[in-house]
Amino acid sequence: MAARNDGIIRAVLGPTNTGKTHLAIERMCAHSSGVIGFPLRLLAREVYDRVVKLKGEASVALLTGEERIVPPKARYWLSTVESMPVSQEHAFCAIDEAQLGTDPERGHVFTDRLLRARGREETLILGSATLKPMVRQIIPEAEIVSRPRFSTLRYAGSTKLSRLPPRSAIVAFSAEQVYALAEMLRRFKGGAAVVMGALSPATRNAQVAMFQRGEVDYLVATDAVGMGLNMDVAHVAFAGLEKFDGRRDRRLTIPEMAQIAGRAGRHQRDGTFGTLGLGGDNGPAFTEEEINAIEEHRFRPLDHIYWRSSDLDFTDVTALIRSLEAKSDDPLLRPAPLSIDLAVLKLIAEDPAIAARQGIVARRLWAACGLPDFRKVGPMHHARMVRRVFGYIAEGGHLAQDWFAAEVARLDNVQGDIEALADRLAGVRSWAYIAHRSDWLADPAKWAERTRLVEARLSDALHERLTQRFVDRRTAVLVRDIGARGADALPVTVAADGEVSVGPEPIGHLTGFDFKVDPAARLADKRLLLAAAERRLGDELDRRARALCADEDKRFTLLAPPGGDIGIAADGHLLARLAPGRSLTEPALRTARALDRLSAPARAELRARMEAWIERQVERHCGDLVRLGASSTDRHFGAPVRALTAMLFDAGGILPRRALVEPIGQLDRPMRAALHKLRIRLGALDVFVPSLLKPESQRWRAALLAVRTGRPMPALPRPGAATLAADADRMAASLAYRRFGDTWLRVDLADRLAAFAHRARAAERPAGEPLEPIDRDLVTSLGLSDIALATLMAEVGFRQSDSAWHWRGTRPRTRARPAPPRPGNAFSALAGLKR
Repeated sequence: MAARNDGIIRAVLGPTNTGKTHLAIERMCAHSSGVIGFPLRLLAREVYDRVVKLKGEASVALLTGEERIVPPKARYWLSTVESMPVSQEHAFCAIDEAQLGTDPERGHVFTDRLLRARGREETLILGSATLKPMVRQIIPEAEIVSRPRFSTLRYAGSTKLSRLPPRSAIVAFSAEQVYALAEMLRRFKGGAAVVMGALSPATRNAQVAMFQRGEVDYLVATDAVGMGLNMDVAHVAFAGLEKFDGRRDRRLTIPEMAQIAGRAGRHQRDGTFGTLGLGGDNGPAFTEEEINAIEEHRFRPLDHIYWRSSDLDFTDVTALIRSLEAKSDDPLLRPAPLSIDLAVLKLIAEDPAIAARQGIVARRLWAACGLPDFRKVGPMHHARMVRRVFGYIAEGGHLAQDWFAAEVARLDNVQGDIEALADRLAGVRSWAYIAHRSDWLADPAKWAERTRLVEARLSDALHERLTQRFVDRRTAVLVRDIGARGADALPVTVAADGEVSVGPEPIGHLTGFDFKVDPAARLADKRLLLAAAERRLGDELDRRARALCADEDKRFTLLAPPGGDIGIAADGHLLARLAPGRSLTEPALRTARALDRLSAPARAELRARMEAWIERQVERHCGDLVRLGASSTDRHFGAPVRALTAMLFDAGGILPRRALVEPIGQLDRPMRAALHKLRIRLGALDVFVPSLLKPESQRWRAALLAVRTGRPMPALPRPGAATLAADADRMAASLAYRRFGDTWLRVDLADRLAAFAHRARAAERPAGEPLEPIDRDLVTSLGLSDIALATLMAEVGFRQSDSAWHWRGTRPRTRARPAPPRPGNAFSALAGLKR
């Protein structure tokens, strides 16, 4: 269809939702023959189905890169713009979305059809009103008809996903985002249909049918939804306002925004558009200028379209490239950016042997470069496949049947997830395109049918996976019931085992105070469930809290796993975590998030109950430590006592004696008596409170110290252990043990050995009898090594030489001495040390 001046040329321009496509179908069917070029395969297929109903299958042809339905006597052709049969003559011709002449990748194709494609009797150019000045200058004889939008389009602001109105379409700009949003809608609303340009017509139609039938009230799509797909959409929400255009991320142009937003509303029903609020903010934002332009359909007129010469020179491949890069004399026709077909041609032409190919071979190479990059792998990788195809057809041959069959068979696999199936669909589209080239295959009809069947199977499997993953019909019914009857009207039950049901549908389990979604119900968001069950769950949680407050202390336990945080649990369920408080023995409580659903009085009562439990447990297991803290501020005690007890309290009830030398040196007899009443033992090596060495006391002190210092709970030794290996947890060991060489020894046992040594030194013994300061029975029962024993005795003040023990290096004393102190009397032993 070379450009001609006979026949009517009419440009029908206006915003989206003006019925331009419907007009084109009506006008074509009024003629004896016709062709319409569409921007998308999906749209071409949709209109093909409509025209078949009017004219019958025998009269209607569908021609796209991957799909070819051409009856012998076809009179009406529906095709993509690239596949328009430009060599045939038709009474009617239409080009849809002609403003896409500004598209960097495909614009030159639309421009070529705008300049050359004509109907014998009538030509329609359909597009945006922004195309008007271009039509006036390029085709001055064309009659321009402006079509107003039948309904109004209004900006509705930002809306959270959970509050989207029914019959909404969300538009995203990547497959990953489409899938993520569809998954979220399944959680909130029971499901969504998914529409993307990469889907096969069968998959897309099945997804749209679900939306149109009302099985789901939401649609998630890429910007392909803006190209004439007719659906009952009331609101369009933009998940973003930027897209990757193949070269860079950029903000959508105002006409692109309007094209997408215009899907809202149908015929004379008004529509709204806005943005989607995600992640705690209001999401992307339109400017005032953009909102006004979209609502009033005022856009900046186009000042150029992209062009590439159709007069190609096939003298050789180098000349072909030169002709493809030729520039137009018309300033309105800008040279097209480097598209995928030309990029692939240049890569292949880097081989000098190919660059010199001429005539028909150059034509065949250019035809091979027209193989679309359905897999979106880029020029470098796509060129490899094109070169292999060209290797077979260069001299007029056909592709190897075994290679073609093997590749199609590899893709004929309906197993796997959505991404795998979508990738196979993209792959089979390449082979479907090849199968429709009658000059590339020996039996094209056979392979066209084979690829069609594979695509159909993959499409069905993909639709099934999409529905399985993104549609939960039970949730959709539940959401509708909530909307129709209200959350309070739905029956909510909590079984004895904690199972929560709304009506007949189990939706989760209440474990303690924590509500968890039942995985079998395929629900994954608590907010949706609470929309139906919040009041009933609140009553049940308050009842549980009151019962727990009234129960015995044994219901509560200290939760202190090694390496973890410290908290309070009931029946194994965490209620609160401990945090630093006013002092070591008065930790603060941080209630678990599960308790947030309690009413304020119930939460306060349970908190007070847990605080009282903590106080009683600390008094029970660490009462002497509590009294240390109180005495450190008691004015009835002298300053040395207050200083010593304050240091001992902060350390958790045990300190090396050398750390307390100064306050101990200031103690008089009444002060020592006061320390004795506080159960403090001033040992030869350590100052400690014996009652705090009990296993449960060690556990509580470890927990309190970990909370105070912000450390995790240490791994405690086994209860009652007298010694620990040298590699024991230092924090845990320091609660009750002192290290001697390769062994940790409990401080009370170390004190017994030290006291025995000092009693032996002080005792009278016959002249010449060696000093024996070691309690051999105790050492043997403890299993102390020679290194540990020698280290302990050295710290007590003894050294060994010539197989004998000596006190501080002096000669053994043989004169009579006072009677040894009574066992366990630490004060007498200390008095002996001072002497």
